[in-house]
Amino acid sequence: LMADEQRQRYGVYRRSALNKGTVKRLVSQILGQQVSSTLTFVVAGFSKVFIGEIVERAVQIRDNRGDEGALTPEHLREAYRQYKKETGTGMQRLF
Repeated sequence: LMADEQRQRYGVYRRSALNKGTVKRLVSQILGQQVSSTLTFVVAGFSKVFIGEIVERAVQIRDNRGDEGALTPEHLREAYRQYKKETGTGMQRLF
C-alpha cells in the first residue's frame, strides 16, 4: 500500500504528460530523420517512466539523509548515479 504522500505523487504522475511536439522534435534531431507519431508516443511513455523512477529514488535518498522539503538537484544527481550503477546503463550526453 502507498503512503498518502506517495499516492499524491502517483496521482500527479498519472495526470502528467511530456509535450509530444517537443519529444518528436528531440527524437527527430537525434535520429536525423522524421519520426512517426507512434514512435513519439512510445518514447514519451518510456521517458515518463524513467523520470518517475529517478524521482522516486531521489525521494528515498532525501528521506534516508533526513533532509526535508523539496528535492534538490543533488538528490536527483545521486538518484541517477545509483540508477546507472545498478543497471549498468545511463543516458549518454547528447550534446
